Amino acid sequence: MSNRLTFIIAGLLLLTLFSIAFLSMAQDSLTFDELAHIPASYSYLTQKDYRLNPEHPPLVKDLAALPLLFLNLNFPSKDQVWLQEDSAPAWWVQFDAGTKFLYESGNNPRDIIIWSRLPMIFLLVFLAWFLFKWARELGGNYAGLAVLILFSFSPEFIAHGRLVTTDVGAAMGTVLATYFWLKFLKNPKKINLFLAGLFLGIALLIKFSLILLIPFLGIITFVYALLSAPRLENLKKYIPKAVLAGAISLMIIWPIYQFHIWNYPPERQVRDTAADLAPNPIEPAKNLTIWMADKPLLRPFAQYFKGVLMATQRTGFGNTTYFMGQISADAWRSYFPIMYLAKLPLAFHAITILTILGLIYSLFRKRPKNWLKENFFVFAFLAFLSIYWLTAIMGNLNIGLRHILPTIPFIYFLVILGLRRVFETAGKFKKPLAIALALIFIWYAYSSVSAFPYYLSYYNEAAGGIKNGYKYAADSNYDWGQDFYRLLMFINENNIQKINLDYFGGESPKYWLGEKYIKLNPKESEKPRGWVAVSLNQLMGGIAKPVSGFDQETGYYGWLEDYTLKAKAGNSIFIYYKD
Repeated sequence: MSNRLTFIIAGLLLLTLFSIAFLSMAQDSLTFDELAHIPASYSYLTQKDYRLNPEHPPLVKDLAALPLLFLNLNFPSKDQVWLQEDSAPAWWVQFDAGTKFLYESGNNPRDIIIWSRLPMIFLLVFLAWFLFKWARELGGNYAGLAVLILFSFSPEFIAHGRLVTTDVGAAMGTVLATYFWLKFLKNPKKINLFLAGLFLGIALLIKFSLILLIPFLGIITFVYALLSAPRLENLKKYIPKAVLAGAISLMIIWPIYQFHIWNYPPERQVRDTAADLAPNPIEPAKNLTIWMADKPLLRPFAQYFKGVLMATQRTGFGNTTYFMGQISADAWRSYFPIMYLAKLPLAFHAITILTILGLIYSLFRKRPKNWLKENFFVFAFLAFLSIYWLTAIMGNLNIGLRHILPTIPFIYFLVILGLRRVFETAGKFKKPLAIALALIFIWYAYSSVSAFPYYLSYYNEAAGGIKNGYKYAADSNYDWGQDFYRLLMFINENNIQKINLDYFGGESPKYWLGEKYIKLNPKESEKPRGWVAVSLNQLMGGIAKPVSGFDQETGYYGWLEDYTLKAKAGNSIFIYYKD
């Protein structure tokens, strides 16, 4: 395929991705995490104060806040929800600040939501372009387009690439850091060393889980140095340069965090750090971070390491979660493998199986000399997948497949480059293989387009599809509050005057519904009459069977069996009625 035709097709795919993401985003209401991320992002740029949402780095949130600077918004900087002068703010205060900023300060919440999401879509499209560029470098035009198709029609990337969250940004940071580090290993000149450190620093400023890039990059540096003689000399050459690149990444972190704590009083930083890290079991790291919090040169690093420790304790402490009919406060080891199989399109699994079978066949062919060094990226991708997946599976946080999004681009690369290898050894089977693949890719694109605009609720056909996938898992896999606007439409179209609502998400029902809204407590003895609406995440938590040892109340939504299910708002809010 000519370069010109390749670039035309790639441009059309990128335009398609942007259109799908933007048009579906406009219909989705504020999701749960966005209620914290959006006010935090705006406060960083306008207040230069990092008291909100410190458990996430600032870079992606800063990007989301840029358009908001032109909207003449009111920020509740004089309100107690921001000041918290008497005591350190509790973790959930960031959500209270979000409600105050979006719904109680005279701002237009829908304008804020749409404008802050727009940069996220540009980031999504940029990542798509960069994957195309890298895949094309590794495998040519067909490989570049194949990876771009997989990404552009990925329900999971579309779902989260339209929201003010850090998961797609984390995938971008991983890809950029790995690309420039491999470039440095191949040619360790000064500019490549600097770029490796720069993009590692950028990745570390996007999501704290990307601190796993440090052992990953250390491992592949060590292995690469040993691939050719003289091995000892190679180690002496690469290790000091890798350490220098790591130092550059730290020097990227310092000025960014210094900007974000510019107006954050040192005594407040010490107080908040001590409060936020109080439950952290890693005493030496916790005490050191608190000690650094009011030291002028160390304060930026103290705020950064505070976020790292908050993220690790969040992962360690877990979350009450519904999964496959059960509810638990602890993680399931099978969670991420099952969700990977359920949430990715069946067509992609078909491509993966075809690739694996073809590679098994090709193993009987002669392997080229020096294959590992010439294809070192394969080892690098597999190393990252092993480290990240093992950490996710062994962790104690099961609230969404989005947490392993940084690994998915490398899986795309491995599958498509594996297919390229299969084609090289296919012989007389090339033509039927090409036809089969064309049909599978059409199936893949169709499964995505037909899900529009319900990408957060996407499950593949074998897992029940968009309508029934929630039986596997809810939360950010299915119900994150995105269907609230659709509930408003139902209420208005049916002239409903009162509705009992148990809503999970970022929106303020009181702001939109006023006196129509009755907050539903499913555990009250007196059950409501008339219209009842329940978010799927709340519903499944109230009907699931507890795992052994689970000590929280369960079964509190069993009474809904006596109510008539009248409709669904989108897929994630069930609407009942009883006289």
